[in-house]
Amino acid sequence: MARDRNFRLLALALTAAVPLTVHEGARAQAQPIEPVLLPVKADTATGKIVATLPKPGPDGTSGRYIYLSQLETGVGSAAIGLDRSAPGASRILAFRRLGKKVVAEIENSKFVASRGTPDEQQAVRESFATSMIWMGEVIDTRKDGSFTVDLSSFLARDDIGIAQALKDGGGGDFKFVAELSAADPNFVKLFPKNAEFSARLTFRSDEPRAEVTNIIPGSNTVSVAVRHSLVALPEPGFLPRTDPMGFAIGRQQVDYSAPLGSAIVSDLARRFRLEKVDPAAARSAVRKPIIFYIDPGAPEPVRTALKEGVGWWAQAFDAAGFIDAFQVGILPAGADPLDVRYNVVNWVNRATRGWSYGSAIDDPRTGEIIKGAVMLGSLRARQDMLIFQALVGARLSGTGDPNDPVTATLARLRQLGAHEVGHAIGLSHNMAGSSQGRFSVMDYPAPRVTLEGGTPSLRDAYGAGLGEWDRWVIKWLYGARTDVAAGPMLAEARARGLRFVSDGDSRPLGSAHPNGAIWDDSADSISELRRMMQVRRVALSRFGEAALPRGESLSGLRRAFVPLWLLHRYQVEAASKNLGGVDFPYALAGEGLRATAVPGAMQRSALDALLETLRPEELTVPERLQLTMSAGFGGNDDRQTDIEIIATAGGPVFDPLKATEIGAVQTLKALLSPQRLNRLESQHASDPSVPSPSELVERLTDQAFVSTDREVGRRIATTTALALARVQRNASLSPTIALAMSSQLERLAERLRRQRGTDMRGDWSRGLAALLSDREALDTAIADPARLPSVPPGMPI
Repeated sequence: MARDRNFRLLALALTAAVPLTVHEGARAQAQPIEPVLLPVKADTATGKIVATLPKPGPDGTSGRYIYLSQLETGVGSAAIGLDRSAPGASRILAFRRLGKKVVAEIENSKFVASRGTPDEQQAVRESFATSMIWMGEVIDTRKDGSFTVDLSSFLARDDIGIAQALKDGGGGDFKFVAELSAADPNFVKLFPKNAEFSARLTFRSDEPRAEVTNIIPGSNTVSVAVRHSLVALPEPGFLPRTDPMGFAIGRQQVDYSAPLGSAIVSDLARRFRLEKVDPAAARSAVRKPIIFYIDPGAPEPVRTALKEGVGWWAQAFDAAGFIDAFQVGILPAGADPLDVRYNVVNWVNRATRGWSYGSAIDDPRTGEIIKGAVMLGSLRARQDMLIFQALVGARLSGTGDPNDPVTATLARLRQLGAHEVGHAIGLSHNMAGSSQGRFSVMDYPAPRVTLEGGTPSLRDAYGAGLGEWDRWVIKWLYGARTDVAAGPMLAEARARGLRFVSDGDSRPLGSAHPNGAIWDDSADSISELRRMMQVRRVALSRFGEAALPRGESLSGLRRAFVPLWLLHRYQVEAASKNLGGVDFPYALAGEGLRATAVPGAMQRSALDALLETLRPEELTVPERLQLTMSAGFGGNDDRQTDIEIIATAGGPVFDPLKATEIGAVQTLKALLSPQRLNRLESQHASDPSVPSPSELVERLTDQAFVSTDREVGRRIATTTALALARVQRNASLSPTIALAMSSQLERLAERLRRQRGTDMRGDWSRGLAALLSDREALDTAIADPARLPSVPPGMPI
């Protein structure tokens, strides 16, 4: 191979995982040469990365690719979300020549005329804007019409939106620093169907915030490496599927060629191109299996647990008739995890715990997945260990005991790996999973903690294997070849009683579906709340130094205490969804399915269970713990701990009454969601068995003010009164409810004003009455963020 003093020719791509480059000498020359997506020369001396683009077509288009940018290196902040291996959105990018200029333009794939004539398709293309993201200079033009262009400035852009993400995540105002950013000429990888490039980008802030300063080694700059991938458009033959139910992670498309009377807006289901060798056979091998690789950066025994959990999906594909269609392995040495040819489960480290993600990177025109990218946050496993050790004791860790926290943590990691890969193969959340006995890994699972012999048990903390929904939805998404064929399968799901509730109808606190909740367990969310409160009481009675491994600072108890104190927080949310609840279907026109309100008796039962969580005995920190959790620590502050503990009463002194406030807030937020109160108003109007908003408020105040002779009771009552005042002023609350609630607060103030005595209780009662009666002072109080307890984060668990 000829050499050039200034240029390194990087126009080789072999079938091996890593392309051989010219510096590998005679060994490289002996290998057969395959064509590459586009020829590129990288000059390590000047930093130029010169690509040769083909002769432009009549409209000036010289090349059209799927374009993807990803983070090679992350920032390390869970709040900011700029993680190692995080992908941006896939787009259709066209290089167009305009005289001496070359532009990179993102085409608009959302608006189409898939069945229209060429003229109709052109009319749609010209009706909606495209996005030009770069312009460069033509270096030279060759006799065949091809031309060269330096892509280095195209690569050294903030394509992902890093500066905005830093700001949105609380890191501060950062600006892109062009003089400290450049494309990397040492990294160019070329293959027949993809080309990989890299750039180093730097951002600067005059006033970076703690979310960043806790991480960066320098004073005010953040530097990351960004990968750019150009991918050949997939071969024709993929059959797009619309998804009217939301079972798949959809990509919205507006098709103006749909017949009159038909919907033009639909969601394209994202899915891999999975083709049987024998399409007519009920069971057949596939032409190209789906293979996911586990990041070798995950330590053992985590790596093996992830491989096992991800491998569960093989069961579903086999049941759908695809033989050996889903496989899992460890990423081979030398393989590039960001190369679009590999589906990878990446192990991501951050400064604090955060979410894990599964992404399906697809062809925007069709929904065909070209790469599955999963990011699993390593600190989630540490949080699980913290919770489990608080429940059963740290001494069991690593013993192999049935209650070993390590065993439970690995069981959770198997489920997490399966869940996120489920997204990467196209599946949406199904938050009804827990309502039918662990029937989907696409739900968010709570650890199932039971009591055995009067002590907490982790024996059944998490399930193993896929659920019934998971096997059915793979058959629906991959087995049905057309939208029409999916209809009978949907009928089959109805006959089997399979339930589905979307993420958007489950995550909001005020959402209505009684089966749509996150981090909950059991089909009976009300009974499960009462059971969880019993487990919490037992766990708190046992909590102490045994929750920490020997040799750790005793101050760590303050962090271990929080998830135990708030063990019921998500089951509270789940039970509250019965109040004003509506069991609505995800259905097609003609199925005859209708929404039904939760029966009044069940709503009242939910209200009873929720009010029980506000009893003073449930919100009193055991006295023996109050001084135990006041141990000091003379070392450096740890942000992981600082953001996850209850605010102290000064220094290391634990504040039990702040814990009381935080415990009360969990229930109050759920009960007093404006959307929930509005639904109660309309439901009560047609069914008197449903509690009215006024009844809810009266019962809430009766419970909160039932025992104010002790400070815990007064703190619960004060927190409740301020919560009522806040929701009464919420603009989304029904005006009629707001007026009624105003009168109820006035009556409460009058009741408090009549309290006699000059003791603490009497003074508090009259002081609270004065506050509730002074509109201006009350507005100031409820607007003060210091009056609203700062609740330590719960999600993700």
